[in-house]
This record gives sequence, C-alpha cells and structure tokens, in this order.
Amino acid sequence: MIGFQTLFYKEVLRFWKVAMQTVTAPIMTAMMYLLIFGQALDGHVKVHGVSYMAFLIPGLVMMSVLQNAFANASSSLIQSKVTGNLVFIMLPPLSHWEMFSAYVLAAMVRGLVVGLGVFVVTAWFAHLQFAAPLWIILFALLSAAVLGIMGLIAGIWAEKFDQLAAFQNFVIVPLTFLSGVFYSIESLPPVWKTISSLNPFFYMIDGFRYGFTGQSDVAPVQSLFVVSGFMLALGFTAMHMLRSGYKLRH
Repeated sequence: MIGFQTLFYKEVLRFWKVAMQTVTAPIMTAMMYLLIFGQALDGHVKVHGVSYMAFLIPGLVMMSVLQNAFANASSSLIQSKVTGNLVFIMLPPLSHWEMFSAYVLAAMVRGLVVGLGVFVVTAWFAHLQFAAPLWIILFALLSAAVLGIMGLIAGIWAEKFDQLAAFQNFVIVPLTFLSGVFYSIESLPPVWKTISSLNPFFYMIDGFRYGFTGQSDVAPVQSLFVVSGFMLALGFTAMHMLRSGYKLRH
C-alpha cells in the first residue's frame, strides 16, 4: 500500500498547500450565497415547516462538498497531463485500484473539509436540528465519493483545461444548481419536477438535508439507492478507464 499512501498524501498536500484558494475561497462563496438568498427570503419563505435559513444551509454545505470533491480529482489529473508530470505517476507499479482509491479519497477529504468549514461558519445564522445524524454522515461520504469519481473521469477524459472547464460548466454546475439547493422541487411545475427527479445530485442533497430537518421530497432510502447505484456505475467506468490506460498511456 506504499504507492496508495504516497499518492494519497501527495493529493491531499496538493490542495492543502494552497488552502486559501482551495478551502477558504469556497467557504466565502457559500457565505455570499447565504447572505444574499438567506437574508432576502428568510422570514418570508418556509419549506417543509422550517425556516428558509435552516433549509438553505444544508444545501449549501452539500453543494460545497460536491463542487470541491469534483475539482480536486479533475484539476490534479489535467494539471499532470498539461505539465507532463503524469509520467511520474504512471511509471511506478501502481495498480488501478491504488490510483482510483488515492484520487477519490483525497477528493473526499477536500470536499468534506470545505463542507465542514461551510457548516461551521453558516450554522450561526439558523437554529439547525440533527434529526438523523447518521443520514448526514452517510450522504456526505457517498456524495463526496461520487463527485470524486466524476472528477477522476473528467480528468482522464479531458486533454486540456478548456475541455475540463466545459465539463464543469455544462455538467457539474447545472446539475448542482438544479438539484434543490435553493428550493424544494415540490414548488416546481410538474414538468420541471419530473426533470429534477432525473438529476442524481437532487437525491444527494435531499437525503443530506433530511438528516437535519427530518423532512424530504423523497424517502431517504430511495435517495440512498439512487446515489449508491450512481456511485457504482461511475466507479466501474473509472476503473475501466484506469485499467485500460484510456488517455493516460495511449
């Protein structure tokens, strides 16, 4: 496991060395969302019987987890490709399991660190309950893993920065913002409600929010099955790409 440990340490150190950019900046961005949307709507809107602030904060925490877990794995791989130092990762006798585990776990660490930071600085703005703490932990871990795997896939697929930026701008950002972070899908027209139900990110955020409020748009067990199935499908895809050397060795 020396190879796994070394690559994992390298990936964690990579984002921690520039924590002002990779950790502090996303926390400040989440704070801006909270101040703008929360202050404008809190007191005027209630969702599932809780204040808008109490509804919004779990969504912002999960959004930060998702975006930063994706960014860690994807940015690391594309930087290694562009600068040419990917060869130093491919030459050692690292198995595809070790590479997969190191990149995904490091992405999870960054996503969870940022999410915890967002929670710490935003929890003061609302009275938050912990209706089901185990669901909070479970969905945080699964969702960070899913986006870490997506970042790994995007980093392997992309050959230059603008391709990765396109993946993030046209896939990750829309799926994140249209997942119910700022609203309940029950308030949407039937057509958009149906479309939202096809978004796997919705189930991540809805299940995570259930852990705080005890209320959700769909049953948390259903969300768990959807997120777990999505993670397995992405995991098999990423493992196949690593094992075959797709756009890495060829």
